Amino acid sequence: MVGGALKRAASPGRPISPPPLRRKVETTVTKTVSTSFFTPASKKKPEPIAWRIVNNSLVVGKFSPESEKDQKRDAGAPRVAAFDFDSTLVSTKSGNKYAKDADDWKWWDEIVPHKLRQLYKDGCHVAIISNQGGVKTKKDKKGAEMKSLTNFKCRASNVMKALGIPISVYAATEHDEYRKPRAGMWIEFLDDYDFDVSGIDKSQSVFVGDAAGRPSDFAASDRGFAVNAGIPFKTPEEFFLDGAPEPVAESFNPSTYLRPDSIDEVSPLFSRNSPLELVIFCGSPAAGKSTFYWNYLEPLDYERVNQDILKSRPKCIKVAKEHLAAKRSVVVDNTNADLNTRAQWIDVSKEFNVPIRCVYFSASPALCKHNNAVRAANTDLNPEKRDLVPGVAFGDFSKRFQEPTLAEGFQDIICIDFQFRGDEAARQIWKQYWI
Repeated sequence: MVGGALKRAASPGRPISPPPLRRKVETTVTKTVSTSFFTPASKKKPEPIAWRIVNNSLVVGKFSPESEKDQKRDAGAPRVAAFDFDSTLVSTKSGNKYAKDADDWKWWDEIVPHKLRQLYKDGCHVAIISNQGGVKTKKDKKGAEMKSLTNFKCRASNVMKALGIPISVYAATEHDEYRKPRAGMWIEFLDDYDFDVSGIDKSQSVFVGDAAGRPSDFAASDRGFAVNAGIPFKTPEEFFLDGAPEPVAESFNPSTYLRPDSIDEVSPLFSRNSPLELVIFCGSPAAGKSTFYWNYLEPLDYERVNQDILKSRPKCIKVAKEHLAAKRSVVVDNTNADLNTRAQWIDVSKEFNVPIRCVYFSASPALCKHNNAVRAANTDLNPEKRDLVPGVAFGDFSKRFQEPTLAEGFQDIICIDFQFRGDEAARQIWKQYWI
């Protein structure tokens, strides 16, 4: 039929292709998974590893294998064996300084897992206490945990599962009270196991870490942590390989700066020379300048000028001149690191025809950084609520610093060698290692 619809050809009498086979449906759902899915939550076995984050900073994981849940500990004061993580228990398989993923780990030495299992068998409580500054605990834009946190938790989980004993891991992710050598992680660990109530056998406990203050070490934070915790310290080489103790480079020891209570000051550290005078401080941030003012000059009715409060040197000069014009002696509580800065104050003294004196605070950079950390973390020792001074401020002072001399025009220069003064509670806080 021309112009009409074409009629479809009749189907051939034989099949064009084999008939389709009925597809077999494959599944990865095992009997165990299926059973678990239909099991009420109240009857499910808990996961062997539980994670939590304390104060948006400290990551805590607790591994409790089912086979060890009813294991009894020895009677008497508990013993604790605590370890740093990287370069102490494990190292990277890749050879990189930092693990590239959750599987990039191997035992620091093959004896490590055997030694830790034996410690547990002998009745010790085993814990991992580690600084993990590269781990971020904040959520990403989609509300999921950051990759660095996921990788750390997976890596730590793999290590704990490989050990197969009850063990906890504490990881400090910020520069706060938890970061070693500070004792925050130790306090959290003691609280978790009620050891803050029962106490532990400190002489038979130990902390092992590679940041030991040896000449080749990057820090002494592990050794300082052990001092803060009040337990013996060993390096991985000493603890696992029976190596001899290695020499320790000279490092900052806060206890050497504690003023003995039995020593009385024979004469005051500062006294007024003239009815009207200008006094300038010279010293690093956190060298003890403001505390010195409140203890020794404020009682003598000196007015204080401080750039942290007034925000600029011109404003400090303006306020100082106002005090001098009103016949009030002034203390300039700034760093006044270099000749040029101090010359501006010498000019002020000449303008008002008053003597200018200098109080020089000789505190070392390590001591100042220690003071900085202590006051920022302890409100009772920080009445002015000073924020943590950034590290760059100490470097800037060091670059600009020129030691003051009488040739600049000072009537005298009083050198103050720092010693901590405070009650027993304050002493116990200050003498800990904080940096």
